[in-house]
Amino acid sequence: MSDDKVLHVKDSTFDTEVLNGPLPCLVDFWAPWCGPCKAIGPVISELAAQFEGQVAVAKMNVDDSPATPGKYGIRAIPTLILFKGGKVVDQITGAVGKTQLLAMIQKAL
Repeated sequence: MSDDKVLHVKDSTFDTEVLNGPLPCLVDFWAPWCGPCKAIGPVISELAAQFEGQVAVAKMNVDDSPATPGKYGIRAIPTLILFKGGKVVDQITGAVGKTQLLAMIQKAL
């Protein structure tokens, strides 16, 4: 499963792509060394394809961009935060199943 529908955001692009973007955005805060992050990666890619045009799906590497996770108080990864209109709608920490992520996305539609 390729990642081509997933946005890769950094501290420098977060406000533009996520907070001010045209769509609600689910952001996966992750790191390459995190096993549970890798485990949910394919699910994140599936959701990006499934909700293309309705919900943006983004990933942020917390090692490369530490300022944004700090701003949102992220202490553990993976943490997934759903933003709509620049505001946090929902947040889940830990590797969760697709069903929980679908329920989360429904809140923004």
